[in-house]
Amino acid sequence: MTDRTASELLGNPAFTAMSFGGYRGTSRTEQPTVAQLKEDLRILHAMGIRFLRTYNVQLPHASNVVKAIRELKQEDAQFEMYVMLGAWIDCAGAWTDLPNHTEQDYASNEAEIERAVALAKQYPDIIKVIAVGNEAMVHWAASYFVAPGVILHWVNHLQDLKAKGALPADLWITSSDNFASWGGGGAEYHNDDLNALIRAVDFVSMHTYPFHDTHYNPVFWTGDSTAADGGIEQAMQQALAYSQNQYASVVKYVHSVDPDKPVHIGETGWASLSDGFYGPEGSRAADELKQALFYHGMRKWTQSSGISCFYFEAFDEPWKSAANPTDSENHFGLFTADGQAKYALWSLVEQGVFDGLTRGGNAIRSSYEGQRQLLDRHVLQPNP
Repeated sequence: MTDRTASELLGNPAFTAMSFGGYRGTSRTEQPTVAQLKEDLRILHAMGIRFLRTYNVQLPHASNVVKAIRELKQEDAQFEMYVMLGAWIDCAGAWTDLPNHTEQDYASNEAEIERAVALAKQYPDIIKVIAVGNEAMVHWAASYFVAPGVILHWVNHLQDLKAKGALPADLWITSSDNFASWGGGGAEYHNDDLNALIRAVDFVSMHTYPFHDTHYNPVFWTGDSTAADGGIEQAMQQALAYSQNQYASVVKYVHSVDPDKPVHIGETGWASLSDGFYGPEGSRAADELKQALFYHGMRKWTQSSGISCFYFEAFDEPWKSAANPTDSENHFGLFTADGQAKYALWSLVEQGVFDGLTRGGNAIRSSYEGQRQLLDRHVLQPNP
């Protein structure tokens, strides 16, 4: 069986990356089974995905993902898949009315790191990166964010375990966070602890979301309504440039601290449906056409530039906004929850890439019955 290191995987276009949550129901209490995860992994492997990102080890999901990968590898020597394992980090009083951002929830965070360490030791051929925290430093994560010193503490802990031989020496350590948290935004994020963190991680994993900023920072989000496509192509080129600029701003800051530190994209994506900020009464950003244009644009840019991009995400996750099925958070997947491939993947369906594969008993087929004229009825022109 092939076993590659993080240094061989990251930035290598042959190992396309994806963020993965296998939740199919409206609550995370409905944990996907190993059999269901294997079903998903076969679909992702068929489309060329080789590197997955998970988010926490508090719940069984991540441990079952790596178990499913191992079983698939045992069944088929040609099956190859690796994982960037996320460890969730909280401040004291997280998810209450009184979060204390100056202190961490030490007991909870320590237990989470211990679970990640145990899993990395159990599956060294699969887990190649541990990411300490998910958007754990960005200030708009008002329910749980912590200062960079907290992330630095646990990154240093993991690096020390590597140095002592208690973790594989080639296991890479990072934190996955918003571009601003890595110094690419305002000066309020620039401090000595962030600089020390940049030096301590093996690479920087940054997030960029022009989709969300079509509402929160819409100055870039315009289209020429007189164009043949109503300005959609122009708007999506601007969205791609927006992400490229955020990436460049992070690289500039990171390299001012550590000139040789690699920077990859731990998360970016585009929702295909919204009844809120990104729908008909908002920025009009959410539909499958724009999602496809962003997906393919990001893939082309990052793969030609030696940047790994853990695109968000593989499958729609209905639990994210269970009370509102048309909330954008439920619709970032390239597949619907019942196994329809959205427009970005229609060509793969037509090529037979998913023949014989199912999700929940449903054969993988194109959304909108594969008919562009049906899709176009739901395509929104950007506001001029």
